[in-house]
Amino acid sequence: MHRLTLLLAALLLFTACSPATPSSTAVAPDPAQDYPVVITTGAGEVTIATRPQRIVSLSASATETLFAIGAGDQVVATDSFSTHPAAAPTQDDLLAFAPNVEAIVTAYAPDLVILAFDPGDVVAAFGALGIPVIVHPTAVSFADAYAQWEQLGAATGHLADAVALVNEVQDTINEAVASVDGAGEGITFYHELDSTLYTVTSTTFVGEMYHRFGMTNIADPADPDGWGYPQLSPEYLIDTSPQAIFHTNCCGDSLSSMAARPGWGTIAAVRAGHVFELDDDIASRWGPRMADFAWAIAAALTSIGATDA
Repeated sequence: MHRLTLLLAALLLFTACSPATPSSTAVAPDPAQDYPVVITTGAGEVTIATRPQRIVSLSASATETLFAIGAGDQVVATDSFSTHPAAAPTQDDLLAFAPNVEAIVTAYAPDLVILAFDPGDVVAAFGALGIPVIVHPTAVSFADAYAQWEQLGAATGHLADAVALVNEVQDTINEAVASVDGAGEGITFYHELDSTLYTVTSTTFVGEMYHRFGMTNIADPADPDGWGYPQLSPEYLIDTSPQAIFHTNCCGDSLSSMAARPGWGTIAAVRAGHVFELDDDIASRWGPRMADFAWAIAAALTSIGATDA
């Protein structure tokens, strides 16, 4: 299935310059944490009777968070998109968008399952087997992401570590923003999800990161319904002529390929060479590597300042 199709399906349901990715070293659970734990998510209330020992994560963002808070030794399997950290037990046949409940239960005997969305009564199927499921859809804001981390900490016996992670990532993002000394203020930009010109607005988790730097998202006026992921036209991009373009490494694009698009040679970012490639996973996941995303933007703004000086 095409990457953008997967991305949009999930959205509907749900580095550079000294990046600071938190440690994934396993630590002891919080001895003061009591069970049962009740987690309230958008998908409903979940009760976790005892500290889980066999977690299956079908969310790449949750996988990264579990390892960052020290719960990695409790994870027995992760989906095919969970490529970070290296210690994650990634299973190529575990598909987050089409999980096989019977196969997962037979192979891994999970006592907790984590999903980014419910692709067709999967939560009910696990529930019928007495297996609790936490559904953490795409974060719509930083606060939403941090709340999910703390829920994962509470569920796994690592609440104190999750709170510490939130504080660490918040501090690191603030450091990245401060490092450019206001250089992002008023800079217009376009964040490309793929070459069909889908993008993000400031109302999304990704858009909030750019907003923290004071940058102006040219997609905001093109999304009157507030969905957050409009598809722009080539004419719109040429007319708005953003000063910076960010794209991920998913689709083989580059400054030269963008310059070759009809009319794009007139866009300010293309003319100035201010086209920046981002790691696709870092720029789209709402796990602890969002700190790396902040530093990648800071590095781009530093580059713009250097070339414009």
